[in-house]
Amino acid sequence: MPRQLIAPTWIATVDPFDTLLVDHAVVVDGPRIEAIVPVDEARRRWPDAASTELPGHLLIPGLVNAHCHAGMTLLRGAGDDLPLQRWLAERIWPLEKALLGPDFVFDGSVLAIHEMLRGGVTTFCDMYFFPEETARAAQALGMRAVLGIPIVEFPTPWATRPDDALQRGLALRDRLRDDPSIRFSLAPHAPYTVADATFEKIASLAAETGLPIQCHLHETADEIRRSMDEHGCRPLRRLDRLGVVGPDLLAIHAVHVDDDDIALLARHRVTVAHCPHSNLKLASGLCPTDRLVEQGVRVAIGTDSTASNNRLDLLSEARLAALLAKGVSGDAAAWPARHALRAATLNGAQALGLGDEIGSIEAGK
Repeated sequence: MPRQLIAPTWIATVDPFDTLLVDHAVVVDGPRIEAIVPVDEARRRWPDAASTELPGHLLIPGLVNAHCHAGMTLLRGAGDDLPLQRWLAERIWPLEKALLGPDFVFDGSVLAIHEMLRGGVTTFCDMYFFPEETARAAQALGMRAVLGIPIVEFPTPWATRPDDALQRGLALRDRLRDDPSIRFSLAPHAPYTVADATFEKIASLAAETGLPIQCHLHETADEIRRSMDEHGCRPLRRLDRLGVVGPDLLAIHAVHVDDDDIALLARHRVTVAHCPHSNLKLASGLCPTDRLVEQGVRVAIGTDSTASNNRLDLLSEARLAALLAKGVSGDAAAWPARHALRAATLNGAQALGLGDEIGSIEAGK
């Protein structure tokens, strides 16, 4: 691949200083950024580079969708106007029982990846059944993906029990070990669908393999009530007791968190995957992202599925996240544009263990 020179009017680097460069060029050599220098210097030093001129454009890092269910794209709009538990029990789970299979997930993933690529997403973190089909779609379209090994207690079309899911998922990870664009995580669905013994096994496997963990957590008030009734504690406390909570945990949603929850997330350096459109559509609530950030919790942005969002537009998601942070906190200065951009790029990359490779426009990435 010949050296490339990309020359926009502005570059938002999302580096540690949130640098905004004017009239600079990004020089790309193969798969890596070689340099970011003033555009006249770039043309002088690399006169033979293939040049892409972008006057009036802002260049940003590739967006990172920190949470989605790509294969569910064929269920877009299937469960509108229902709260989470009815959405799952009355629409999504019956439809999955009737329709779910390898072809369904592959086709849905292809559609999802096209939609994400058109919106600037270059990396996504997925949680869905038949991850081998999502991997095949990502490979076919040149997309970077972190695929969750989906774990629930009840039988699914992909696996009959948690041990079966773990065995299949780890075997898939071994088969795709040499593909640098495909990585894996352990993906227990939620506290209300996964038992203590399974969570303990997941925590042990994560420590043994280095795989991160992603889990829907504190999404609804009902989830909190059920956990208090069944386990005598809030879901986050339960997972902490079981060894799941740590810097490699991606807590998806984290809508209903109190001060103690936020302190626990911050202490263990957990990242929250914030999915504002999904939280609003399912009436799950409003995530207090401003308080999370103030206490040092890293927040990334996810779309969730098209069944609970209807779109996979991460820029729209970041815009809504910024507006909600202002409205919920009562502070117009909360979540300025640079914070929203960081949440949609570098924060997601760091949460997925890719912060040294992607998420900002810096030499070597």
